[in-house]
Amino acid sequence: MDPKSKAPKSDESKGAGDASGRGYLDGQLLIAMPVMEDERFARSVIYVCAHSSEGAMGIIVNRPAGSIDFPELLVQLDIIDKADQIKLPENAETMKVLKGGPVETGRGFVLHSSDFFIKDATLPIDEGICLTATVDILKAIAKGAGPKHAILALGYAGWAPGQLETEIQGNGWLHCPADPELIFGGNVEEKYDRALHKIGIEPGMLSNDAGHA
Repeated sequence: MDPKSKAPKSDESKGAGDASGRGYLDGQLLIAMPVMEDERFARSVIYVCAHSSEGAMGIIVNRPAGSIDFPELLVQLDIIDKADQIKLPENAETMKVLKGGPVETGRGFVLHSSDFFIKDATLPIDEGICLTATVDILKAIAKGAGPKHAILALGYAGWAPGQLETEIQGNGWLHCPADPELIFGGNVEEKYDRALHKIGIEPGMLSNDAGHA
């Protein structure tokens, strides 16, 4: 994984895609295998936002951002006054803040349901899931006008061209279709085991020697 790799454009160079231009692993979940040696991604579940011949970009959806909570973040960003924290809508009060990955950790990326859209800012990904990385969506959520489902990730995971394919071939990742519950659901720390269950694997069945003769 290359921290310096850029997030690829969403609609270009889909050489391995189908006739509609879609392809690769857009909208899929990556599930780290026990052989994942990079501690930044051990036991991680990543939603792939863009994947093309130019590289890949995804958001880790199962790693809480420690003591940071969304209302405090809104105050830090001057979106609301501290006194207004108690007036926030429930969606804003309960919104999860996650460590999305090691690239651009000071920047926020909101994965959300497709009932919210900002022209030229929101990227539709797959099956009703979108990505918006502007402060406008945070303002909308604070006002109760944001999407029904959303998570805020600080940073993202990035791969250089061909790098993700190589890691998958090396048994570093499993992948499966995403579902809203795994992206937006509660019990963040349990998402890894739930993702494995989704593809029919019991966590105890995996060993650190997976993929090696």
